[in-house]
Order: sequence, then structure tokens, then C-alpha cells
Amino acid sequence: MTKEKAQARRENLQKLRAEQKRKQRRAALLMWGTGGLIIVVLVGVVGFYLVRQAQETSLDAVSSTKYEAGQHVWNTVTYKETPPVGGEHNNYWQQCAIYDKPIHSEHAVHSLEHGAIWITYRPDLAKAQVDKLKEVAGSTGQQDYMLMSPYPNLPSPIVVSSWGHQLKLTDPADPKLGAFIKRYQNGKDTPEPGATCGGADAISTTADQAPLPPQPQQQQQPQETTAPSPSQSQK
Repeated sequence: MTKEKAQARRENLQKLRAEQKRKQRRAALLMWGTGGLIIVVLVGVVGFYLVRQAQETSLDAVSSTKYEAGQHVWNTVTYKETPPVGGEHNNYWQQCAIYDKPIHSEHAVHSLEHGAIWITYRPDLAKAQVDKLKEVAGSTGQQDYMLMSPYPNLPSPIVVSSWGHQLKLTDPADPKLGAFIKRYQNGKDTPEPGATCGGADAISTTADQAPLPPQPQQQQQPQETTAPSPSQSQK
């Protein structure tokens, strides 16, 4: 083999090796580029989901008002909010349950003082929406601190309240409803944490079934007992 042919062969091998390295670099760049793009897309999707979830469960629209606790009265009370979220209230609290008729606000506010959530809705709300509300009320938070009832002349189709806090909603499937329950049921602003929302002294009748109780002559007060074993689940 002449020197010229040997030199040509070496040069050809070098070109082939160089071309092979270029192909390997392109393949590596393509692989890393595709992997990087997938990571960027995944991060974007997760970020979008988290931002959207935060927006859907945001409680920025909650209105809050400070009220002095322990203001027990026997008379009918005129409240500032509809429904009320605090202030004067009857000596007897409402048994926490789901009611199909309006209840006395004076009893319900006392239940709020004990840490209850009160879900109210317009009496003409569609049955499917009422059923959805009942589903949420029966599966979220502590059931022994959950009140639900229709309420005339609400400013929104649905209003959920705790002591000092309130949120207006239009859709029972709104994630904000569950978020409100989890934050404010027996929350840090509860004036009497641990007080029962049931017991022998709780009122279990609706407003059309019984008027507000009259003041007893001997000034006997209902016993503000602690709930024996409240559920601690926060679903």
C-alpha cells in the first residue's frame, strides 16, 4: 500500500469517526432536550393545577366580623347579617343536624358560639342542589358540629357561616364550601371550644314547630356541657 493510499485511508477513518461523534452528540442533545421539555411541561402542568386549586379554594371572599360572646337573651334578636354570625342569642342552642325547615336564628347563633358551621340556602333552591348540599354537609368536617337549614331572603343562593365569618356561594359543588368548613368549624375564633352542639338542653324543633322558649321564672339556665366525644375527622 502506497503512502498516499494509507494517508487517504486514515483521513477517511477520521472523517467517519468525526461524523459518528457528531451523530452521537446530536442524539444526546435530542434526548436531553426532549427530557428537559417533558420536565418543563410537567412542572408547568403541576404548577397550573396548584394555582388553579388555590384559586378554587381561596377564602378571600369570606367576610369577618368581631362579636362579643356570651350575650344570652330570651327575646327575639334583630341581626345585622343574613343569616347572623354572632351577637346576642338565645340561652338554648340548636341541635346540630340537617333541617328541611327554617330554624330560629337565636338558637343557631348559640350553636355557632359552640363551634358549629351553619349552611343556609334559599327555600326555592332546586332539589338537586339541596341534595348536593346535604351530601357535603354529611361528609365534610365534624358531623356533630354541622347545622343546615333553609333561610328566607338570603343575599345569595347559599350562605355558609361560622362565629364571626361568612361566605356567599351559588353552587353547592364549589370547593370553597369544603374549604370554609375545614378552616372555621371549631376554629380559632370559636368562643366556647369543646362545648356540645347537642345534649339534653339542645333545641331540636324548627321555627314553625315551636316559638322561642320563654324566660323561666326561676332563672334556671341550660347547662353548657362539653361534648363527650366529638368526631375529629376533617374530610
